[in-house]
Amino acid sequence: MTKGANRVSTAKTEISLAAVDAAYAGRTVLNNIDMQVNAGEMVGIIGPNGSGKSTLLKTMGRLIKPTSGTVFLNGKNLASIPTRSVARRLALIPQIPSSPQELTVRELVGYGRYPHVSWLKRFGIRDRHVVQKTLQSCQLEEISERSLNTLSGGERQRAWIALAMAQQPRLMLLDEPVTFLDLSHQLEIMDLVADQNKSEGTTVVTVLHDLNLAALYCERLIALRAGRIYVDGPTHEVMNAGVLRDVFGIAAHIGGDPITKRPVCYPYRMGSIP
Repeated sequence: MTKGANRVSTAKTEISLAAVDAAYAGRTVLNNIDMQVNAGEMVGIIGPNGSGKSTLLKTMGRLIKPTSGTVFLNGKNLASIPTRSVARRLALIPQIPSSPQELTVRELVGYGRYPHVSWLKRFGIRDRHVVQKTLQSCQLEEISERSLNTLSGGERQRAWIALAMAQQPRLMLLDEPVTFLDLSHQLEIMDLVADQNKSEGTTVVTVLHDLNLAALYCERLIALRAGRIYVDGPTHEVMNAGVLRDVFGIAAHIGGDPITKRPVCYPYRMGSIP
């Protein structure tokens, strides 16, 4: 477990940040971020509101340009890579994605193929096959012709995850993918993401508010505090009472799930328990 330092690994690095500062709305949000994510990892970003989680993800996805430092994708400066090449390698689903509500589910998922289609070539057999396979794997085939404005929150979020999957990226960046969903749909979406990670080897970096969901699905957690990496390490090391006290200002008992063997957080406000 490290505090604010690079993790040293011999594995292939998918994306890394070196001494990155970033600002949002004219305010410096990220300070001196050093981190790397290796191919095939599923990493959770946790931290209180305003700690820089979304800004970090947007900086990794090239939606925000660092004010200093460098982001590397596959060892190359992200800023120097052509946009289409980045889109073939990286998919980003923002916290509240928006699109024309009259789009059908199939049309939305089809947008994931655009980075792979040349200007002179329309969708081919392979592109249609990928879209169809993705609709099936995300259990969207029966509602594929419905417009987005007729879907439930869980169905709509599945459609956005399917868009990212159809893109066939090596790296998926997800900003709070289960916000506003009930528990059943939260697990449904996270199962989809975890299966993509395991079956396709897709690297996943996701911002999550629910600490127990983060602990259940992610092998590694990065905790942010005030725009800096406070701690970065295996989930069972990061999920401890001291980290949660320092990062979130809460007291917590950390137990173990007897089935999954994952840590479980039982939080309470500081001073509320005798």
